[in-house]
Amino acid sequence: MRLEKNEAVNLLEHGDLLELGESADKIRREKFGNVTTFIIDRNINYTNICQNECKFCAFFRKKNQSDAYLLTYEEILEKVRETVEAGGTQVMIQGGLHPDLPLSYYEKMLQLIKKNFDITIHSFTATEIQHFARLEGISILETLKRLQAAGLDSLPGGGAEILVDEVRKKISPKKIMTADWLNVMKLAHSIGMKTTATMVIGFGESYEQRLEHMEKIRNLQDETGGFRAFITWTYQPKNTALGGKKINSWDYMKTLAMTRIFLDNIAHIQGSWVTQGERIGQLTLTFGADDLGSIMLEENVVKAAGTSFEMSVKKMVNLIKDAGKIPAQRNTRYEILKTY
Repeated sequence: MRLEKNEAVNLLEHGDLLELGESADKIRREKFGNVTTFIIDRNINYTNICQNECKFCAFFRKKNQSDAYLLTYEEILEKVRETVEAGGTQVMIQGGLHPDLPLSYYEKMLQLIKKNFDITIHSFTATEIQHFARLEGISILETLKRLQAAGLDSLPGGGAEILVDEVRKKISPKKIMTADWLNVMKLAHSIGMKTTATMVIGFGESYEQRLEHMEKIRNLQDETGGFRAFITWTYQPKNTALGGKKINSWDYMKTLAMTRIFLDNIAHIQGSWVTQGERIGQLTLTFGADDLGSIMLEENVVKAAGTSFEMSVKKMVNLIKDAGKIPAQRNTRYEILKTY
């Protein structure tokens, strides 16, 4: 029977952590047995220039700052080449909301990558898509269709943070609001473009607000079936205007377990070694996660906030094996390419 939001809030507030983990792990085992997947990819941040200036972000720069940058096509293609040579199957291209770049800039970028490499382009957040559309003066649907025609395969779930406007107005008042994010995802799904969904916790939001976020994702998934996976990670406060403290790992683990239990219509739940480190990343595999994301050949946004953990294929395989699971490399569509 489907868990309702009020019941889920009560479980998060008063439930036993280990019992929640056990319930989540039971669901994971029924779906995936003992297999844990990962992907080899690279985050390519084409620019750090951003007009949103989110308070929780340590990565963005204003256009006139000395360390502001915009990568050339040649630099982007070189990063893609390195990814392919390292066995990567996906690039995740994301950047700040640059005030001057036309849609044709992104179309050409995608076309050049597809012309030169056989790789999946899982790129651009809902925030970026809406920004591109506004700058171009066209609809979001037309923007998505043009990017898809140029080579965009799927959208990552970044930019969601907490899908509750009360929280968003405090942490990122210039960023798109909840209805906008959901609308971009719905439109992407309508043209056959699959996406992932994310949640960032630790902004001082309540458990009820976390569940409100999950419920909105679950409702849209009921409607479209377009989300491949759900990923939760934690706010990293260092070097940000928002400041504050990191939430503890137990709070993260409890929430992660709830995503597996509550999001009964999303197949894959990803554990975050990127923000939690290897050991907690490993523990997520007994709290509902069936995937450990990417070995990430490059990552800049979390690193800018003072958190940096490194990973290799060998380390990832050993991490999964040491948790008593079977490691498997996957692609963006969660098809298994290789089992270790």
